[in-house]
Amino acid sequence: METLSQFLQPHSPVLMALLAGLFTWGLTTAGASFVLFARTIDRKLLDALLGLAAGVMIAASFWSLLKPAIERADPDFAWQTAAIGFLGGGLFLFVIDRLLPHLHPGLEGNTPEGLPTRWKRSVLLVLAITLHNIPEGLAVGVSFGALGDSPDWSSPEAFHRFGEAVALAFGIGLQNLPEGVAVSLPLRGEGLSRGRAFFFGQLSGFVEPVAAVLGALLVLWLTPLLPYALAFAAGAMIFVVAEELIPESQRHGNTDLATLGVLIGFTLMMILDVALG
Repeated sequence: METLSQFLQPHSPVLMALLAGLFTWGLTTAGASFVLFARTIDRKLLDALLGLAAGVMIAASFWSLLKPAIERADPDFAWQTAAIGFLGGGLFLFVIDRLLPHLHPGLEGNTPEGLPTRWKRSVLLVLAITLHNIPEGLAVGVSFGALGDSPDWSSPEAFHRFGEAVALAFGIGLQNLPEGVAVSLPLRGEGLSRGRAFFFGQLSGFVEPVAAVLGALLVLWLTPLLPYALAFAAGAMIFVVAEELIPESQRHGNTDLATLGVLIGFTLMMILDVALG
């Protein structure tokens, strides 16, 4: 506890959010590096991994974000706070999804979503994953930013919150591995060299440390918004799961494998959060 107390200084939540964001970006990079050694991946394996990623994000949305949002909200308005923040996060991603031109990996011959554009398909593929990495980085930042309102850094509550934030960062990093693969391989299929496919694949995760720092700063500057921010991040992550990960994991007929992956991912994230939190 004393070591944690010395580490959690008033400025540290932002630094920890940055480090956690760099960690999740690093695992996106690790996933994208697969394209340097192979041109394809077994579709069943990829669908199982995408299902696992979805399960991790679903569990993280509740255990690490929505549940803490309810616990930190005014008891008289707990469910209202959670509902407003959660729906707000989903609506925000819905609007961005409609406006920002992007192209989902894995769909052959599909037309770009968002506003009309003449951007290259490779750019649109990267933007799709980048868009969905924003709520992940934001969730990590908000979770570490929540440490800033702990009155006693040596308290069990501070240790519990730190564990929640670490579990969330680890879980999001884990599910970034298949996401890195899922963006770099389609880029290779679009005709990019291995090096360029890897570069743009890892670049899609660059937004995570940026969003993490912004999320941490937001809740440190506007502490009363913390419960809303936690629920907001949860809603945005669930939107990504429902709109992208689960449909993509089941698009090629491997529904049982993908569903099993969801169950395993949820269980792993639940264990992480309960054990560390």
